[in-house]
Amino acid sequence: MARPSTYSIVACDLEAAEWGVAVQSKFLAVGAGVPAAEPHVGAIATQALANMRYGPDGLALLREGLSADEVVARLTEADEGRAERQLGVVDAQGRAATYTGEGCLDWAGGMTGEGYAAQGNILVSEETVTALGRTFEETRGKPLAERLLDALAAAQAAGGDRRGQQSAALLVVRMDGGYMGTTDAVADLRVDDHATPIEELHRIYAMHDLLFGETPADEWLEVDEQLALELRERLDGLGYVGDDLEGAFLEWAGTENLEERVHGIDRIDPVVLAELRRR
Repeated sequence: MARPSTYSIVACDLEAAEWGVAVQSKFLAVGAGVPAAEPHVGAIATQALANMRYGPDGLALLREGLSADEVVARLTEADEGRAERQLGVVDAQGRAATYTGEGCLDWAGGMTGEGYAAQGNILVSEETVTALGRTFEETRGKPLAERLLDALAAAQAAGGDRRGQQSAALLVVRMDGGYMGTTDAVADLRVDDHATPIEELHRIYAMHDLLFGETPADEWLEVDEQLALELRERLDGLGYVGDDLEGAFLEWAGTENLEERVHGIDRIDPVVLAELRRR
């Protein structure tokens, strides 16, 4: 059986009430198996000769109130294949734990810090994992998704996997934080097979942030008479004609998948305005 040479970071932002996982591997579609996360419960990464039950079973244990250390102990003690497993866990309180079985291929290991666990196997060196943790710590204050992506990029620059790159994934959850408040997935993005998967994941995340990101309310612009005239002209030029400016604007925004950034026509998100001007 192929062993995915993988590095990952599981982490949380307790102030934002977000938990997440970022991972890169010389393995097809790593996002389908490694990451698991649930708001106010925790986040898990299972890798090396991965036991795919660690994700759902670990979240179930976290829901019961077990700490990250206790979850790692419970999962590995019950697993006869634990020598070849690798695991990272962050719990609801931000406590972190990492585990590397003695049968994992070198370089293999992990580290923990405030609100995160970083781990990897079949790596060029320990510096890959060190870069994961150091970058996460140094980017405090940025959104969790961006911190996780920055950590992946730094880890790759530090050496990454011995066998190269193939796939990457980002999972970040917050209660009702996803599309129209109907899902907890703030971001669930995957690059299944690519020569430079982390770069591609960054590109996809930028698109995701354009469509589903949030601009602080105090940065929105009032739609005065002059701006309303500009909106009318631009919408007319795109074929959204008629006397109802708001209707035309909402129709355009929905067509372009920008509906989460639109709330009527009295005020406008500057990101939406820039996109309308670009088109």
